[in-house]
Amino acid sequence: MSKINRILIITRRLIVMTGIALLGVALLFAPAYFNGERFMLSWACFSCGILGGFVSIQQRLKRLEDEELKLLSNSWFSILLIPIYGGVFSLVLYVGFLSGIVEGSLFPRFSSPEFSSPPVREDVHRFLTETLPASGPDLAKLLFWSFLAGFSERLVPQILDKAQADDEEPSPVEAETDAGKTN
Repeated sequence: MSKINRILIITRRLIVMTGIALLGVALLFAPAYFNGERFMLSWACFSCGILGGFVSIQQRLKRLEDEELKLLSNSWFSILLIPIYGGVFSLVLYVGFLSGIVEGSLFPRFSSPEFSSPPVREDVHRFLTETLPASGPDLAKLLFWSFLAGFSERLVPQILDKAQADDEEPSPVEAETDAGKTN
């Protein structure tokens, strides 16, 4: 089978899987949305990550080697795996935003209810159901970053590595104290 035929098979499968993914998301969102309940942000993030993964595969098809194309054209599972990773990475990034590990003007801010002191189970429920982006632009940022998390397999690990490196940098006082010890 030629490279072009394999690309066409994979493209058809990507279109089918994207359609199924969008239909699945619509079916998940419809009851909550039309019953006036809350918009499920985690599913929106997961969906944007999946779509980012599908777009990523399509963008890379022409650059893939024949062996990789052969694998993708012979396996539905292989085609699904990258978008599912994209969805998972988008959820990890979402949790990073909620926790404040990933923050800055480029990233979304959230409005969330306060916890009691000491925290109770209802606090967790309220956090999961009432935490929302602080504004419309923050929602747009969340969806944008969720798509990018799916599109770029290395984005979330790089962001988390940078957050960890920033957290491990010594404060100016610690750096000064450590410098005095070496003298």
